[in-house]
Amino acid sequence: MTRKTLVLLAAGGSLALLAAAFLFQSLGWAPCKMCLWQRWPHAAAVAIGVAALALPGRLLALLGAAAAATTAGIALYHSGVERKWWEGPASCSGSGNALGGLSGNELLPGGSEVPALVMCDAFEPFLFGLTMANWNALASAGLVLLWLMAFRARA
Repeated sequence: MTRKTLVLLAAGGSLALLAAAFLFQSLGWAPCKMCLWQRWPHAAAVAIGVAALALPGRLLALLGAAAAATTAGIALYHSGVERKWWEGPASCSGSGNALGGLSGNELLPGGSEVPALVMCDAFEPFLFGLTMANWNALASAGLVLLWLMAFRARA
């Protein structure tokens, strides 16, 4: 495959994962804080892909691989938090000590102007016993490989 094709696949993969995240959000799957963190590197990978298609050279493919690896890393961390392998951010997981300033009404859906808090350590299987974070980790690891193939490919 050519570098251009591989960049299109890698950046298109990030775009597809972003689109899916927003689609599921619109269908009622509210994201937690860590879910939102995973979206930013995908957005960066899409922008890097556009730049890589417009500019000569192959170094942008390494930046794309770094962006995909970043979201894969966040997703792996999130997966461990969901499965209680390690602690997550105090603001959205664990005992909720950082939530002490919120009233019970504010924590309930529709209970206040503030959207309901989605806990990062809630394990919610999505497909085949894996969560969305698990799937993002797997897909993003595949995108890292595509970006690295693009880096190695001839023009």
